[in-house]
Amino acid sequence: MNASARSTFSSLEGYITPPYTCSYLPDREAQSLVAVLAPNQVHAAYDTLIQGGFRRSGGFVYAPKCKDCAQCKAMRLDVNQFKPTRSQKRAAKALETMQIKLLPLQFDAAHFDLYQRYQDARHPGDSRAQTRDQSRHAFEQFLLNSQIDTQLLELRDANDALLAVSVVDWVENGASAVYTFYEPAAQGSLGTSVVMCLLDLAKMRGLPYVYLGYWIASSPKMAYKANFQPAQVFQNSVWQMFKE
Repeated sequence: MNASARSTFSSLEGYITPPYTCSYLPDREAQSLVAVLAPNQVHAAYDTLIQGGFRRSGGFVYAPKCKDCAQCKAMRLDVNQFKPTRSQKRAAKALETMQIKLLPLQFDAAHFDLYQRYQDARHPGDSRAQTRDQSRHAFEQFLLNSQIDTQLLELRDANDALLAVSVVDWVENGASAVYTFYEPAAQGSLGTSVVMCLLDLAKMRGLPYVYLGYWIASSPKMAYKANFQPAQVFQNSVWQMFKE
């Protein structure tokens, strides 16, 4: 960790959240360390914080701070060292038939409808009690609220049907996949296609890393991330080669 990073972390102000049910290990309680940053400091500070294992969700920059668990590990891919598997190559090949766009961070009704279909398929019952207006507000706060350089990566098929959307943060040394949602009824591996697209975009921009968020060994929802190799995980305050 360089001098600039040490300075950022030593001066970091934040708070620990009260315990809440873990989204990935529902039999456990989780807590997070939330960084408190002035609006004009968020972008520069986040460039350093993401290299120290932090993530962004809406307006919050956080890192896991659970009392009895340390399973969450930030994961990233080295753009130039990554070696795709046969199935990942197929997912990359599928991009050739798609329309790929980087869009500004703004509300789009088609994106919102896709997000709701994705949530209903992946997390049935979680948001049925909300009105459409309430769901839209939650969607905007979760995905469209950013104080850094953020864009929407959009994938459509040849007939202009929306396939996938990924919220992408551009940081000093890479691209960070904040959240991705896609058409649950579509054929193929859309989530993998999005990662392959991000690797290509980062390489085109001369950025060395793609950040994939947290990996949790015992979470089935996170299992797919272990398929991207070689990867690095942040543990013991340094980035290390991933070993499952």
